Amino acid sequence: MEQGWSLLDAVPRLLAGHAPSPSLLHGDLWAGNWMVDRRRGQAYTFDPAVHYGDREADLAMTELFGGFGAAFRAAYTEAWPLPDGYPTRRELYNLYHLLNHANLFGGGYVEQALAAVERLRKAAAPSPPFA
Repeated sequence: MEQGWSLLDAVPRLLAGHAPSPSLLHGDLWAGNWMVDRRRGQAYTFDPAVHYGDREADLAMTELFGGFGAAFRAAYTEAWPLPDGYPTRRELYNLYHLLNHANLFGGGYVEQALAAVERLRKAAAPSPPFA
């Protein structure tokens, strides 16, 4: 529990300097919520949990459970490059989904969530001063 509180205290450091413009998000963008009609060459998303937020939250979820290949990520970053610090924010945004899955399903999701908390705590740790 202490790790969770210390991470909560660290969130302002993890998001320092990041001021994204609000974007309309799908909210549940994983491999099970999109498909391609190959006959028409059209992609579709479904089962949204639509809200406004940081575009990186949707992108982060596309990387959490797989299902979106390297071509998707390359096209995305070519169209709209990601600012510095995305890997850490990706970890933070995906923690919500890991905690939700740990709560619902237990198992390996608990360990994944705990490992993410530790990585985020380390990322937020203040740098030691130069000697």
